[in-house]
Amino acid sequence: MQETAIQELNISETAIAENIFTANQSSSRNWREVIQDYTELTKPRIIVLLLITTAGAMWIASEGQVDAFLMFVTVLGGAIAAASANAINCLYDRDIDAKMERTSWRPIPSGRIQPLNALIFAIVLAIISFTLLTVYANLLAACLAMSGIATYVGVYTIWLKRSSTQNIVIGGAAGAIPPLVGWAAVTGELSWAAWVLFAIIFVWTPPHFWALALMIRDEYAKVGVPMLPVIKGAEVTADQILLYTLLLVPVSLLLVYPCNVMGLVYAVSAVGLGGAFIYKATQLLKEPSDRNVARSVFKYSILYLALLCVAMGVDSLPLAHISSQQVIALLQIPSSI
Repeated sequence: MQETAIQELNISETAIAENIFTANQSSSRNWREVIQDYTELTKPRIIVLLLITTAGAMWIASEGQVDAFLMFVTVLGGAIAAASANAINCLYDRDIDAKMERTSWRPIPSGRIQPLNALIFAIVLAIISFTLLTVYANLLAACLAMSGIATYVGVYTIWLKRSSTQNIVIGGAAGAIPPLVGWAAVTGELSWAAWVLFAIIFVWTPPHFWALALMIRDEYAKVGVPMLPVIKGAEVTADQILLYTLLLVPVSLLLVYPCNVMGLVYAVSAVGLGGAFIYKATQLLKEPSDRNVARSVFKYSILYLALLCVAMGVDSLPLAHISSQQVIALLQIPSSI
């Protein structure tokens, strides 16, 4: 009988240990889920592309000699600012997100994060970003990052998204601010080259986003968001995409002339990448209602911007940089020599 009692005691202890282990495992999983939910609130996939443009601007501004710590802090501060803006966007758009299949899983409409908690989270992120950039970069970079939040939230999310077909054109300026942040962090000012970088992202944004809007235009129509494909149709949207891609090539070449901060390597890359973008847009113009073609344009637009920034970085290297003046000088060498 004593042995039976001991066995029962051992079984009981084992069960208690298993319950504790299970509880700890569940608690750990819950914390992971909370962290994942708040991460999703910041739309991390969008942030990555913005950080590439920030780093590219810093690399150009420093002529390939950027301080590693400054780049880390600036990119981190920019990421936190973008995360804050995205969180507020999710908070404000929670009503339409709940109705769209693509966004109904997001943390706020699904009930995994409460609106007040999301707002507090966004405010804290903005404060951290401003402090980080002010202390380790400069006040101009910090203020530009805050203006990015204000533009994305105030101009795009609250004012234009639900009221104008030009929402992404004007509101897209928010996505063009990260290069300004990067440039200001390095130089403490904004030169013409910095504004050209701004213009490149500004002109790139409509074809990028409208291609996505063509893919999910039915969902936008369902919730009453006046995206261009919903109001004007697929053909007009395809026309506009082609127009902006045609404009993008000469705008991107302004870094070569008259700004003279990029050289031959970048110029060839910009023309080649832009030409491929134009080809994609012409294919879409032939089949504006084909979602697969729109998806191809959307995916290429991301690749285009990433590779353009890579070309900027390579061209900034002393060994690779051949300026426009050097090219002209080479062409003017007498053929007899």
